[in-house]
Amino acid sequence: MAFLQIAWCILELFEVAFLKEKPLHCWGFACEQLEIRCSPEAAEMPQHGNEESFKLKRTFLLTILAVVPAVLMPLAIIGQVAPDATPGPAGPRVAPVKYEVFVGYGYSSLRQVNQSRYGLQGVNVAFTRDWGKHFGVTAEGDYYKYAIGHGSIKNPGNPSIIEALAGPEFHINIYGNANGFLHALLGVEHTGGEGMTPDLSFAGGLGGGMTYDLSRHWGLRASGNRIGASFSPNNNTSDLAYSPHRTWNSSGTFGVIYKF
Repeated sequence: MAFLQIAWCILELFEVAFLKEKPLHCWGFACEQLEIRCSPEAAEMPQHGNEESFKLKRTFLLTILAVVPAVLMPLAIIGQVAPDATPGPAGPRVAPVKYEVFVGYGYSSLRQVNQSRYGLQGVNVAFTRDWGKHFGVTAEGDYYKYAIGHGSIKNPGNPSIIEALAGPEFHINIYGNANGFLHALLGVEHTGGEGMTPDLSFAGGLGGGMTYDLSRHWGLRASGNRIGASFSPNNNTSDLAYSPHRTWNSSGTFGVIYKF
């Protein structure tokens, strides 16, 4: 409001000094701000020109006084906006882990052996190369030898299983330090101690599991696979053309992972 009062007084003084027009009135507060008083002599000065010219001049000057602050005030407001804070120096960049090694306990069923009563336990080792957060390639090897069961009731023969498998692996974060993964595996499987012919088979299947990160490099892993392979029955002969039969073994592992 004070700004408008000052502008109005300036307008009236301008009219008196240059346009020789009589001001309509004088606002004392605005004049005091400018340390100028509207003199009685100025108020008594004769008017020149007709009333219509006076109104047009007055309207023109008021328009200028209104437009100038309307243009300048937004610019002043923009200039008062605080500049963005300059980011500080970035800390040392931590290289992402690319490799993962797993070693753990494993258990597998023994479906390819006729009249088998117990599964076998052993060790599982896996190596994974990661590309990014969600994709990697894994290779794993299993050796199962020791049966689980009563000492007097055993599996026929002295069976063992060796697997060498590899394939793509997909990762996903579940929550916090808990992660999940799925993989598809292809490779070979060997069944020993049973006199099978052949004792080596193409094998493949699907699997997955979960990992829990204890630190940047160490964690725990639990996983399971379902692997299919084709073997002939025990003591198969050439008369039976060594006809193979496909069987599926389920396996589970639990152990420690190291990432680097």
